[in-house]
Amino acid sequence: MNAPIPAACATDRVADVQRRTAETQIRVSVNLDGTGAARLATGIGFFDHMLDQIARHGLIDLAVECQGDLHIDGHHTVEDVGITIGQAFAKAVGDKKGIRRYGHAYVPLDEALSRVVVDFSGRPGLHMHVPFTAGMIGAFDTQLTFEFFQGFANHAGVTLHIDNLKGVNAHHQCETVFKAFARALRMALERDPRMGDVIPSTKGSL
Repeated sequence: MNAPIPAACATDRVADVQRRTAETQIRVSVNLDGTGAARLATGIGFFDHMLDQIARHGLIDLAVECQGDLHIDGHHTVEDVGITIGQAFAKAVGDKKGIRRYGHAYVPLDEALSRVVVDFSGRPGLHMHVPFTAGMIGAFDTQLTFEFFQGFANHAGVTLHIDNLKGVNAHHQCETVFKAFARALRMALERDPRMGDVIPSTKGSL
């Protein structure tokens, strides 16, 4: 899970963002053109496992360091990590010239199946339906899945639709969501050789 982060190339889309509040101190580094390497330390083991899915299946190099008020609960940590990752994505993707913009993925894991659709539209929006069958997965409160994606969508400037279509085991439900999210990101962020340096919008900006 904590693989070394390769050095970025001059053409890579990279960002390093820090967020400091009275509740959390966070540093996030991303390389959208990476190899799937991750270095993660949020203090919540299952959350680190889910962030690793984003890196590995999105082929995004991702480093997250967070010191949060876990003596209270995991809410501030998970939400603020989502915010900071969203800010890093927005910075790294830049003006969005030449990207595919839209991405979607279905991912199964045993009995569970989830679908995620993303649009790097510049218009934040989250529509999420995940009927978790358990309230906790290890030390991770499943309600915080929404808070993570809400923070990401608001600060990355994306429209995000997340649906868990089937699932009995909450671990499987959550993992299929994060893996599908990663795959959708990978598709949306790919450079489309037919687009060149064109911004994928009739408005001319996103």
